Amino acid sequence: MGQGKTTLSGLMRTHNCGELRREHVGQQVTLCGWVNRYRDLGGLHFIDVRDKFGLTQLSFEEYFKSGYTPDALKDYSLESVLMAKGVVRERPQSAVNKQMPTGEVEVVVKEMTLLSQADKDTLPFLPHGHMEATEDLRLKFRYLDIRTKKLQDILQLRSDLTQKARAALTEESFVEVETPILYKSTPEGARDYVVPSRVHAGHVYALPQSPQTLKQLLMIGCTDKYFQLCRCFRDEDLRADRQPEFTQIDIEVSFPTQDYIRHLAEKLVKRLFNQPENFTLPMMTFDEAMRLYGSDKPDVRYGLKQMIVNEIFLNSTFETFASIAKGKGLIKAMFFPQTAGSLTRKDIDELTEVVKPFGGKGVANFKFENGQFTGGISKFVTSELHQKLEALSEEKGNGLWLFTADLSHDRAHNCADAVRRHLAQKFNLARPGYAFLWVYDFPLLEWSEEDKRFAARHHPFTSPKRDRLKDFYSNDPEVLRNLPADAYDIVCNGYEIGGGSIRIHNTKDQARMFEVLGMSEEETRHQFGFFIDALKYGTPPHGGMAMGLDRIVMLVAGTNAIRDVIAFPKTNAATDLMAGSPSKPNPAQLKELHFQWTKQ
Repeated sequence: MGQGKTTLSGLMRTHNCGELRREHVGQQVTLCGWVNRYRDLGGLHFIDVRDKFGLTQLSFEEYFKSGYTPDALKDYSLESVLMAKGVVRERPQSAVNKQMPTGEVEVVVKEMTLLSQADKDTLPFLPHGHMEATEDLRLKFRYLDIRTKKLQDILQLRSDLTQKARAALTEESFVEVETPILYKSTPEGARDYVVPSRVHAGHVYALPQSPQTLKQLLMIGCTDKYFQLCRCFRDEDLRADRQPEFTQIDIEVSFPTQDYIRHLAEKLVKRLFNQPENFTLPMMTFDEAMRLYGSDKPDVRYGLKQMIVNEIFLNSTFETFASIAKGKGLIKAMFFPQTAGSLTRKDIDELTEVVKPFGGKGVANFKFENGQFTGGISKFVTSELHQKLEALSEEKGNGLWLFTADLSHDRAHNCADAVRRHLAQKFNLARPGYAFLWVYDFPLLEWSEEDKRFAARHHPFTSPKRDRLKDFYSNDPEVLRNLPADAYDIVCNGYEIGGGSIRIHNTKDQARMFEVLGMSEEETRHQFGFFIDALKYGTPPHGGMAMGLDRIVMLVAGTNAIRDVIAFPKTNAATDLMAGSPSKPNPAQLKELHFQWTKQ
């Protein structure tokens, strides 16, 4: 963390407010900062002055000898900014404050200047008060919230991590290149933010969801190794770990293998998360992650692994599961051992609400205790069926068996994942620290029931696995549906903190991708003509990844909201309560932009 040291002269202060110690006793100093606290102890007056580095106590005996009275301190209301000049002295032993790094000394003030007075009548909250303000109030007055030690430490941490990332990539001969913010709309899986053009009536720029085509063009341009800490913009529904604008550590490399990208990710993870030098990323295929955890970004700090049990229920008397098994749906089981905790009937019933947002209708269950089956679907459970379940489970014995099932595999996986995460949170199962994964062999495509066509799982520039390239030209939808991509994600504690792929690098394969996605030649030309042309002129094999800086800082800082690690964040409704944005443009702007609202 920065300590406010400087080799340059010219600041108004000689020291910061967290710096003075016993070795400074007798020195003439000048401090600048905010009034944190004022105390009148029966004629002895003290002000604690604060900056981002700490607190220092000011005393005023000498100040009052200069003709000032205690009434002069009334102008120095809490959160006002002052400059104080004086001499450092040792506090009496009885007045030492061991809770403060500066607690052995104080500054005897001789001169003091009010630099800026805070309006005590309208101050919405005290950044260092005992009562914490509501989140909306803290967002509306974000500049006050930023004065807190928590946010100052996080901003410093973010700066430190940014420098570590830059240093690690520079060591590997990467070149930092800026790419445009005003750019062309390209499909990246979310809605674009668009900016109407004043000069070109009826046309818009798009704010980039990522610099994907641009960084690939840099590889075509012989840049070899590119990185950028870039701002990206996505108009999507928000969650605690998402914002409409965010920062990526964006990377692209010429002539890589997936192993090279993984080794680069390991180097960055070691630096950013302070991992040991022998750290390596544990690897897991997408299929294995979905089978065991129902998620492509599993938190592996705890167990509760899932089992696919279609065969066990294929001829079961429990008709609901038997019909799903016969219909080639998916039945997943999870064993919650009694040693991990105990769920009441109410807790079990509440699991229906846990899966409902994911399309689940409920969570089937039965309890096994001392040889007895009780509750839920226990009347359909035989000793033979239970033995088959236990044979699949890593943990056995007394506990609760939980099941999610659906004709849709995705729905069954999502519900199983939701139940697993809910139980881990409820019973605090995750061990401390970080658990990383390199998840690879993602599907290249996913079927959109709504559009009745394939969509790119990652983006349309991701290459299929080279040993499956022949299948990429198949007209069999099932072959295409099961085609793996040369794509990968970096996962930490249940969050995707990075992802990328090896890219398509020739015009034939790229044209085939657009064909598979159902894009017409005219549409392809309109969206990507410039990029398709560039592929014709000698494109090196290339690939890369992007790591989410905001999520990384969130994890390292130990907070669970991405808003905490962004200086001026948006709310879940994508609004800025402080500045009042988004806001309506004035009529003159609308006229200049040739822009009209439509009524809904």
